[in-house]
Amino acid sequence: MKDVGEELQRFEPFRQLSAEGKALLRRGLVLRSSPAGALLHKGDPVSGAYVVLSGRLRVFTVSRRGTEATLYFVGPGEACVLAMNCLFNDLLYPAFVNAERATSIAVIPGPVYRRLFESEGSIQNLTVQALSTLVFRLMGELEDLHSNNHRQRLANFILTHASRDGVLHATQQQLADHLGTTREVIGRLIGELVAGELVRSLRGRIEIRDLFGLQRVEQSDRARRPVQPAENGPTTGKEHKAKSAARKGG
Repeated sequence: MKDVGEELQRFEPFRQLSAEGKALLRRGLVLRSSPAGALLHKGDPVSGAYVVLSGRLRVFTVSRRGTEATLYFVGPGEACVLAMNCLFNDLLYPAFVNAERATSIAVIPGPVYRRLFESEGSIQNLTVQALSTLVFRLMGELEDLHSNNHRQRLANFILTHASRDGVLHATQQQLADHLGTTREVIGRLIGELVAGELVRSLRGRIEIRDLFGLQRVEQSDRARRPVQPAENGPTTGKEHKAKSAARKGG
């Protein structure tokens, strides 16, 4: 079985390390395997940089009412940015982390990661890219939260996270946790999508039936509004004058 250092070198930033960097990386490197479930809690100290080798981590917050909302996911080859921020600024972890399924993580001790950051360009690039990706994802989540309703956000989540064959493996409670709402709301919205023949809902999974229809829901909620009469569309100059005259005459 390959050791943790060799596993990390499957990913480009770690393959590009100098010989000195690779030797430094192996100092104190730890493999952490976690079954599905809680991994980090808000207020936990952070011992190092967390790089996912396999599986996926979900980073989320919890409101005072106990409602969860996903901040971002960390997939293979990616590092948890909030953990990096804690390392560089001596902070406690500000959110919660769950392993969505059995997940393997390489933990690079804080002092080792900081030294690699100082001397290795690939680690600097990894860190900056991770920060940029986080900002992009969080801005997307904020825009989604403020400009879309729950129906649009659900459609967007299904489109974004479904597999290539159009299947999303998630329970209604998991979807509610991701979107920061209740299972009852998600159940009602999925019922509407099913009634519109946009998706098929099965136990623990959702299958996309009408991709373009679901995209229209995500882009706007016009699918729920009555179609406007053609007379409200673009008109020629003569038609516009005739309608204006009719309104004045009425």
